[in-house]
Amino acid sequence: MKATKVIGVLLLVFFLAAFSAPACADPLKELATFQKDDRVLILAPHPDDETIGCAGVIMRAREAGAKVKVVYLTSGDNNIFSILFYNPLLFPVRVFFIRGKDFVTLGQQRQAEAIEAMKILGLEKEDLTFLGYPDHGTDKMFISYWGDKKPYESMLSRQKKVPYKDSLSFKEEYKGDNILADLKGFILDYRPTKVFVSHAADFNGDHWALYLYLQMVLADLFDEMPMPKVYSYLVHVPGWPLPRHHHPELELKPPSEDFFSDLSTEITWEQLKLSPDEVEKKFKAMLAYRSQTHISAFYLFSFIRRNELFSELPVIKLKKQAGKNYNFTGDNQWVSFALVENYLLLKAKKPPESKSRSSFIFFLAGYKYGMFFGDMPHISIHTKFDKFKIYDTISGKPIEPKDASLAFGPEAITLKIPLGLLGDPDAFLFSLHSYNSRFLPGGCSAFRRVVIEP
Repeated sequence: MKATKVIGVLLLVFFLAAFSAPACADPLKELATFQKDDRVLILAPHPDDETIGCAGVIMRAREAGAKVKVVYLTSGDNNIFSILFYNPLLFPVRVFFIRGKDFVTLGQQRQAEAIEAMKILGLEKEDLTFLGYPDHGTDKMFISYWGDKKPYESMLSRQKKVPYKDSLSFKEEYKGDNILADLKGFILDYRPTKVFVSHAADFNGDHWALYLYLQMVLADLFDEMPMPKVYSYLVHVPGWPLPRHHHPELELKPPSEDFFSDLSTEITWEQLKLSPDEVEKKFKAMLAYRSQTHISAFYLFSFIRRNELFSELPVIKLKKQAGKNYNFTGDNQWVSFALVENYLLLKAKKPPESKSRSSFIFFLAGYKYGMFFGDMPHISIHTKFDKFKIYDTISGKPIEPKDASLAFGPEAITLKIPLGLLGDPDAFLFSLHSYNSRFLPGGCSAFRRVVIEP
């Protein structure tokens, strides 16, 4: 077997075995028991997310004697409401004197709150790593800020480099390259057996971005270390969880089936049931985040429940087809795929309420084993009725491939693009957004991993 084919097979095994969930499984399976030799890694987009999604995991793993580490992608320094309302100076006087460095001070405060919260759950300061990348900016970095491009500038703090002296990434520029390097170095050194990370379907950009950074890191490390089991936790979903505020006697339920639409039958949900003592400690840890509970307790306390939930979106598999008689592959009704010869076909169903005026934005980023992800094509495709434009999201420049096309049908639109436009990848990341998003299930915008079978 040729080396390239072996690599392709290994990559396929990685995506399917390590990360995909079995179809049509029972909705709430019990999370696997932690063992003494486990090395658990919690990846948190912001200080407080580790408590919201994984406080029980931290306590249960520590009880089993396992090692636990927490890595924070950002320090949550872009929260204007914390600056305005959690401050000794009165609003509205305060709003006229906000400076960029005030947001850095907020980030330092949230780091201190994280240290206090984690001590309640049994972790010490040395178990925590703060990367310090920009709050509400890591998603934009993932889409557009790679390589020689000027670094991202934080909207409120005006920083372009990590400003926190005690962080792992002090003075690193705000670029996707540096996030990948930091995560790769940490994971290769720690070699976790289980990783808990924010969900790809989360509506907060830092949350889905951290999930994607992790996927690219683990794909690169596939032949250098044993692959950990990955669990994803949801935080930001419109109208979820309900009821709001503090109800520790209730169980956390998955979002309604409408959120993921037809895909809901393909998702496995796992839960960790918490004891009353664990629920109480989780509540005390959440109270340590005073800058956050002061402004949104009704929402944060909604996650203080008798259990914690985890799920994964299944990997989409594509195999090349030939000729005119090809089939689309997809696990839900809103978007489907076909790989015909050397072309990728994307079919997006029009919302019934707006069939004649449907417009979409597709984002695709190729992955090839052995190639740096930042050097692979990142493209967005904007469709408006029967017209479309393609852009390189890193340079911002339009791309005009001669053999790309759009078919505008009565029920769906179908894009046809050459696979070379994605760098002839082994796999790619995909996301769909619509200008008519109110007609689509919320989960349709979740980033998906698509593997091209060798």
